[in-house]
Amino acid sequence: MSKEFSVDEIIKILRHNKNPKNVEGMAKFGINPEFALGISMPFLRNLGKQIGKNHNLAIEFWKTKIHEAQILATIIDDPKLVTKSQMNSWVKDFNSWDLCDQCCMNLFRKSEFAFEKSLEWLERKEEFVKRAGFALAATLAVHSKYLTNEDFEIYLQKIIEKSDDERNFVKKAVNWALRQIGKRNIYLNKKAIEVSEKLINSKSKSAKWIGKDALKELTSEKILVRIS
Repeated sequence: MSKEFSVDEIIKILRHNKNPKNVEGMAKFGINPEFALGISMPFLRNLGKQIGKNHNLAIEFWKTKIHEAQILATIIDDPKLVTKSQMNSWVKDFNSWDLCDQCCMNLFRKSEFAFEKSLEWLERKEEFVKRAGFALAATLAVHSKYLTNEDFEIYLQKIIEKSDDERNFVKKAVNWALRQIGKRNIYLNKKAIEVSEKLINSKSKSAKWIGKDALKELTSEKILVRIS
């Protein structure tokens, strides 16, 4: 696609490739099927590459509320043009764990406001907004070149504070963040193990699960060899 495509043209392509059977499968994996077309991520990523970076088009895709169009928006948007206002607006529209995670991985983590917004969102009560805070922590642990050990220790403290949230999509994101932080380097591995052990001794069922599951990975020989 060397030419400039309109929103209507792209939406037409998406609708042409819809798959009702995939939509049924998405629902089984806890993905909100209400506005979904059942299109695979490889297809969306390939389409995104053909479109190229286009901030204005991404904004328009997001407004359609179509699940795949919104994921496509996170692929083609330019993180340098993303504003705090846009991040606050989009995060409120998250209605599914995959949309939340794709947006954080594809776009928000690359924003200069990622650390700031993540700390803000993990204090929020809304399930997918709170998940977004921890999803960003997890993805920043993998990809960030500028955050320090001290920054991630802030996340570890927040993990302790928020680990009693029993909601599945929050609990799993907290666990994800803890594991990824603990795999960033040997110093943070030791700190994350300390947090895991503390959570295991908590009275909260959620915290116990988060700690036990994370500890198993963080103490594995494979991980220790990689980060040593």
